[in-house]
Amino acid sequence: MGRHRVKVAAALAALLATAGLAAGCGGGDEATQNEATTAQEGGTTLTVYSGREEEIVEPLFASFEEATGIAVEVRYGDSAELAATIAEEGDGSPADVFFAQDAGALGAVAATGLLAELPAGILERVDERYRASDGRWVGTSGRVRVLAYNTDAVAEDDLPGSVLELTDPRWKGKIGLPPTNASFQAFVTAMRLSIGDEETRRWLEGIKANEPKLYEKNGPVLEALAAGEIEVGLVNHYYLYLLREEQPDAPVENHFLDPGDPGALVNVAGVGILTGSTELDAATRFVEFLVSDAGQRFYAEEAEEAEYPLVAGIAPREGLPPLDSLVGPDIALDELGAGLEATLELLNEVGFTS
Repeated sequence: MGRHRVKVAAALAALLATAGLAAGCGGGDEATQNEATTAQEGGTTLTVYSGREEEIVEPLFASFEEATGIAVEVRYGDSAELAATIAEEGDGSPADVFFAQDAGALGAVAATGLLAELPAGILERVDERYRASDGRWVGTSGRVRVLAYNTDAVAEDDLPGSVLELTDPRWKGKIGLPPTNASFQAFVTAMRLSIGDEETRRWLEGIKANEPKLYEKNGPVLEALAAGEIEVGLVNHYYLYLLREEQPDAPVENHFLDPGDPGALVNVAGVGILTGSTELDAATRFVEFLVSDAGQRFYAEEAEEAEYPLVAGIAPREGLPPLDSLVGPDIALDELGAGLEATLELLNEVGFTS
């Protein structure tokens, strides 16, 4: 492994450990160590490191297996944790594919030189806003950050248009957020890139002063909203649909922030192929499947969480605003990876992940 890769791997591992996201193969939680293996004896097996939760993407993996006959072995875990693990493993990583929850984690791995350039035919399926400029990862589904709220506790007309307004004392003790979650960290990185480090620090300190309730993931934030524990929560839009599968009558809705607001980040889940993959053909077919019409329709027609398809001509779930109408902060998703380390340091310094 070259000096640059060693430096990136060490930095990621140290920062993630500080943030409470222990990186590495051993001793992880059950979800991280879980392997869903359906290999047929003597056939091709593709190894995927998935930062996407099993309940969300397992049906997609099953569809790929059925369509291609290629078995998929999955290691599930937090996207940032898996990014650090890949950096540590280097060219010897057993992973063929990294399927991440957000562009930041993909960018962190790309920075180590461990992601291969994808074929042009794959990249061109997705708008350039939602793929790496160097072609080393491609978005597979989109999501927008929203302010979810309890409709019994607050009217939408009383909600702020900007995430920056959440430092108002009116929201003290009423905010929920998941600071160790990759999507929240990507949002903070986007805020740093759009309004600067100092203003982002002041915002985080203001939120901290408002005594928010902290959760491990987006899902528990929605559950807390439904239970009336909090009034508002910073999450991805699609978790509302997951909540409604379990609680159809939950008094929770999404509030979309003003166009261009630092809190209105339009991010993507995405995928890249590891340079050390021993199953390059199978890995390429997997990525092709994810951006195929069938793979994209999964998010609009089958998946519970209702993410946005990224391929032209595939409409999102009914009731969602068109993806083109959503305007986040003026940054390139490519930039999120390089900013991850500084974001983790900042969150730790302010006291969100210590």
